[in-house]
Amino acid sequence: MLELLQRPWPWYTAGIIAGLTVPALLILGNRHFGISANLRHICAACLPANVKFFKYDWKKEAWNLFFIGGIVVGAFLASTLLADPNPVQVAPALAEELAGYGMTDFSSMVPVELISWPSLFTLRGFILLVGGGFLVGFGTRYAGGCTSGHAIMGLSNLQWPSLVATCCFMAGGFIMANLILPFIMQL
Repeated sequence: MLELLQRPWPWYTAGIIAGLTVPALLILGNRHFGISANLRHICAACLPANVKFFKYDWKKEAWNLFFIGGIVVGAFLASTLLADPNPVQVAPALAEELAGYGMTDFSSMVPVELISWPSLFTLRGFILLVGGGFLVGFGTRYAGGCTSGHAIMGLSNLQWPSLVATCCFMAGGFIMANLILPFIMQL
C-alpha cells in the first residue's frame, strides 16, 4: 500500500475525487466548501467579538474544519512518510528559464530562492510572499470565496457570481504568470 501511495498517480485522479466531492456535499446538504469558509469559521470560533460578519452559528459548519485539518495532516504525512528524497525533476527548458530568474536549487518542492526565510527579507520575496498573501486574502474576501469554493461548488451549483469569479481568477493568473511575475523575478 505504501508503494502505491509513494508513486505518482495519474493526473485525472484529482479530477475524479474533486468531482465526487460536489455530489457528496450536495447530498449532505452543504453548499459551502473551500479554504476561506474555514478561515471565517475559525475566526468566529476564536474571536467572540461584536463583529457582525462573525456572528453566526459556526458550529453548524464545524464539519468543514475537518477539511482544513485534513489538508494539514495530509501535507505532513506526504512530506514525511511519502517524500521522494531525490531532487524535483524539472524539464530542461523550464530549468533554463528559471535559471534566468536566479532559481537553480530544485532540492525542495518549492524554489528555495523564492520560498524561504532568507528570501522573505528581499524585495522580491516581500512582494511575492507578503504582498501576494495580502492580495490573495483580500481577493478571497472580496470575491466571496476562494478558487476551490467558486470553481468547484459554485460552478456546480450554476451560480453566476462563481462563473464571473472563476473567469477573473483565470485571467488574473494568466496576467500574473506571463506579465507581472517575469518583471518581479528580475528584481
